[in-house]
Amino acid sequence: MPPQRARRKREAGSLASGLTIAHGARPMSEPLDNAVWQALTGPLARFATGTPPALRFSEDVAPFSALPDAAGDDAWGALRTLAGPGGMAVLFRRGLGAPSGWETLATMPCAQMTYERPEPPAPTAADSPIALGESDGADMLALVAATRPGPFGPRTHQLGRYVGVRDDGRLVAMAGERLRVTGATEISAVRTDPAFQRRGLAAALVTGLVVEILARRAALPARR
Repeated sequence: MPPQRARRKREAGSLASGLTIAHGARPMSEPLDNAVWQALTGPLARFATGTPPALRFSEDVAPFSALPDAAGDDAWGALRTLAGPGGMAVLFRRGLGAPSGWETLATMPCAQMTYERPEPPAPTAADSPIALGESDGADMLALVAATRPGPFGPRTHQLGRYVGVRDDGRLVAMAGERLRVTGATEISAVRTDPAFQRRGLAAALVTGLVVEILARRAALPARR
């Protein structure tokens, strides 16, 4: 899934970053090929701005924009309007080329890693994680600034469950859920303060989130 940064001449374009998706036993499927669109028209629609055929997250949540699977001239025109003069549209999806009138600035190949096993992973011993919320926002942003995991805004933590580890009151490790599509949840912002690395903190946080994600899936009623 190659993310790309493109720009409309004298205006803006697209970029994306890597994803780590944890989900139940199912093959890679179409929703993951255009995950931002699937999220903004599905489980995370309340965070969307714009109207189809072009959507984006609120700027303080995430930088990603999205187009439908079949992006025609109307979709690119709507994206141009959504980006605005001098603005930028960030796209993360498979099989998309910028049309005439847009300039590609960069293309970044990325890997989607998926958890395919039906059973949850074995617990990893580490400090007990704590749930992170609104009151932890400043500490999360400080850890992000120190470790630079990629796009993380003041409201990114509202997209899903975020957990962390504190040492003497200081947030030293964190991980959380960002994109969600039908049947899949992204684990993102996996960061550890350099002074606390190689203690298994990140592994424990990711493992705990995978266990919770799989448990939520198992609790859903079966479709008929």
